[in-house]
Amino acid sequence: MIFFRKYRLTFIGIFIGLIVGYVYWHEAGCTSGTCYITSNPLHSSLYGGLMGGLLLNLFTKEKSK
Repeated sequence: MIFFRKYRLTFIGIFIGLIVGYVYWHEAGCTSGTCYITSNPLHSSLYGGLMGGLLLNLFTKEKSK
């Protein structure tokens, strides 16, 4: 439970990133199949989740001892 509380912002970023990645694929994705990330909804969603998690992980605070 402490792990989830500590990285709460990171998990929120992953969830939002997954949704944004899928919406990006749906609205502006590459239909020809030449773009590796945006031609597949799974790849686009995973990339969005990774970027969202990394972005919101910047705002987590480490407790000093």
